[in-house]
Amino acid sequence: MLNKYPMWKNLMVMIIIAVGSFYAIPNLFGEDYAVQVVATRGAEVTATTQSTVNDILASKNIEVKRSELENGQLLVRVNNGEQQLLAKEAIIESLGDKYIVALNLAPKTPQWLESMGGSPMKLGLDLRGGVHFLMEVDMGEAIRKMTEAKMSDFRTDLRGEKIRYAGIRNSAKGIEIKFRDEENLGRAERFLKTRGNDMVFRDISSGGNYLLLANLSEAYVKQVKEEALQQNITTIRNRVNELGVAEPVVQRQGAERIIVELPGVQDTARAKDILGATASIEFHMVDEKADAAAAASGRISPSSQVYNRRNGGQVVLHKAVMLTGDHIQGAQPSFDEYSRPQVSINLDSKGGSIFSNVTKDNIGKPMATLFIEYKDNGEKNPDGSIKMQKIEEVISVATIQARLGRNFVITGLEHAEAQSLALLLRAGALIAPVTIVEERTIGPSLGAENIQNGMQAMIWGMAVVLIFMLVYYRGFGLIANLALTANLVMVVGVMSMIPGAVLTLPGIAGMVLTVGMAVDGNVLIYERIREELRNGRSVQQAIHEGYGNAFSTIADANITTFMTALILFAVGTGAVKGFAVTLMIGIATSMFTSIVGTRSIVNAIWGGKRVKKLSI
Repeated sequence: MLNKYPMWKNLMVMIIIAVGSFYAIPNLFGEDYAVQVVATRGAEVTATTQSTVNDILASKNIEVKRSELENGQLLVRVNNGEQQLLAKEAIIESLGDKYIVALNLAPKTPQWLESMGGSPMKLGLDLRGGVHFLMEVDMGEAIRKMTEAKMSDFRTDLRGEKIRYAGIRNSAKGIEIKFRDEENLGRAERFLKTRGNDMVFRDISSGGNYLLLANLSEAYVKQVKEEALQQNITTIRNRVNELGVAEPVVQRQGAERIIVELPGVQDTARAKDILGATASIEFHMVDEKADAAAAASGRISPSSQVYNRRNGGQVVLHKAVMLTGDHIQGAQPSFDEYSRPQVSINLDSKGGSIFSNVTKDNIGKPMATLFIEYKDNGEKNPDGSIKMQKIEEVISVATIQARLGRNFVITGLEHAEAQSLALLLRAGALIAPVTIVEERTIGPSLGAENIQNGMQAMIWGMAVVLIFMLVYYRGFGLIANLALTANLVMVVGVMSMIPGAVLTLPGIAGMVLTVGMAVDGNVLIYERIREELRNGRSVQQAIHEGYGNAFSTIADANITTFMTALILFAVGTGAVKGFAVTLMIGIATSMFTSIVGTRSIVNAIWGGKRVKKLSI
């Protein structure tokens, strides 16, 4: 029988639309103003912290709608934006710098709906607001690290060639290598020049001092800076991925700066902790000949430096870096046999080879793990940029018991510190530190205005289309309008279901475009049905031929548009990707609703019946 769907097909249509509608529902509940508290530097957010925060807010007459402690994070919901700001200030003043306190927006989705996977769409930076960071790479530190590495290489290479030297130091002029006689200086210069063109060597001997000056070549300095910037961009992207941020923007600005935008982020405090506290580690040998007390008063070798230990006290380390964190491939928090927290480190092959060589000569000697962190100290520089405080702490000192290779552990940490350090190292160590020179929180007011304007454009556009379809196609126009409404609901539902999908302002434009494309399929079908009726076909034959013959045209047009959107998604970034995602989802749902959905309704009303006239 013509134009009759089997029961299973009608059920399939209803189930798909019902599922899409179900996952679109969370977007109706809105969001609460909230303050999020996350611990850092070894602290923990516990039930005691939660109670303290609640008492603080009560004393300030700030009503707490709900206080949630989950996964070591505290989320406190308040009534409005003014109370949100007051709550943040009060919590920061009370808890101190061991906690990161950040503004957030928490979905008001009921727990029963959340338990079934229901959550609202993630909104982009232009709609919801979010955090914008402008970060600057410390190129001076990158050059310093490379210079320290070259000094270490010179020592190893000259010993290997049995060339006697009196000392190697880093001066304002460059790396100075001192020799006892001219013969060894000449041998060293000839040998080192064969090691590559990264360095420029110059004999600066005078007055019986045999000195060879080595400087990084201009081309190599440029290469080091470019590699530092590119590696830091990759590292920051990895850290953002660890945070689970959807549709982030991480891109370079100029020669030394990186822009990071985190739209739709659910954990603003964690993002600021991980990105703002840019951490790395270095391994140094302990200077056993130095006395920490004497060194603190200035009596110390130029090749050593005093550092504070995290658990108290001081220790003197050699400035020479044995290994930096950029060779770390993996880092996992774990526990030793006595249930003490530790971080298990896995190095790449080059790092393993370096570590093996430097530790084989130092068995029985103490080695220190230096943790370097840059944190926002709440002050600003005269130019308005954020002043970052460099914190260097020795987190562990251990005696090298045997030659170490690619796998080893860092001990002496608290549990929370082990978790945080493992995440930072797993996401990649920074080849050079970065400092936040600008931090901008984009408030929800601008996003609300964008949403309002976008919604007005969609409502007016959809209203015009609905009126046109209803007037021009009458009963069939009403069916098309139902399909169009279902299409928008399904787009919202699918966007809510996909973890990485983010709705941006261009995404709203994509949804408006989808409205026109969705109804375009029905126009093609309805015009083909009219044509078949004019050619003398019966009503049932006209419906059958209209849907059957128009399908290939609709499919061709939509597939080519889908491929274009897919290319935009592959090569685009930020807002372009947001537009492409919405457009691809809209194309898929519009084909379903305009072809399968409307035919299911048409078949239910007119299919298999003796009908002489259609309302078309």
